[in-house]
Amino acid sequence: MSAGEHTVAGSRVVVEGAGPPVVLIHGVGADLHMWDDQAGALARHHTVVRYDTLGHGGTPMPQGGVTLGSYAAQTAAVIDGLSLGRVALVGFSMGVPIGQLFAFDHNDRLAGLVLMNGVYDRTPDQLAAIRGRVAQAKAQGNFALADAALDRWLSPAFRQARPDVVARIRKRLADNDPASFIAAYEIFAEADPWVVGRLGEIACPTLVTTGEDDQGSLPAMSRAMAQAIPGARCHIMPGLRHMPMAEAPDVVNRLLLEFLDSLPRKGDAWA
Repeated sequence: MSAGEHTVAGSRVVVEGAGPPVVLIHGVGADLHMWDDQAGALARHHTVVRYDTLGHGGTPMPQGGVTLGSYAAQTAAVIDGLSLGRVALVGFSMGVPIGQLFAFDHNDRLAGLVLMNGVYDRTPDQLAAIRGRVAQAKAQGNFALADAALDRWLSPAFRQARPDVVARIRKRLADNDPASFIAAYEIFAEADPWVVGRLGEIACPTLVTTGEDDQGSLPAMSRAMAQAIPGARCHIMPGLRHMPMAEAPDVVNRLLLEFLDSLPRKGDAWA
């Protein structure tokens, strides 16, 4: 498919660049523009595919019940709709369990997998904290979470230096459809049973990474994921919190390109 914005299987999709395909999955409350600082760098060497997950940005929430499996099925539908063949998949935050679930059923379609700033095997206290945030969003609206979220996601120095980026993220959070946001956030909050104990099924080269100072997607969680996935590598990004792609795009771009360069390829496709 040509470069530009498209609707694929009901999802808003943006395609850029040429080369072996890389699919980027954003987190709860964001949209495909979360990857703006990565797309250009990656597109110099790859076909970069970004899409809005269910109920975010330009992709509507389907009628009826939606589960984590629905999000993984959306990933498959986008890849099929673009006839991408084998892909490298990068999932951030909620994109981590989506990517893991996709991998369980589609290992043969993955050249590589990056799990970025993801949660894993949360303790009762950690689950209580995120369930409390879901309840707060239900009672007070999406915007009630914004200040605390930005504190968790970005370092104080960056928030002071780049108020433009902070304002953009805050606006994206506020613009979410409340019902769709809450539905996605609840699915993310309850994602552990879908993936915990199954990571040994992932058979492709895998990089697990998070920020050293991420208060939710802890380095210990990334290390546990990497230990559970055969041959996986773990990298902790020094001094960063939950949105390294916004705070330190050069760090993220370098990390992604180094991983992608390590994967075998054949011309414009993955080998």
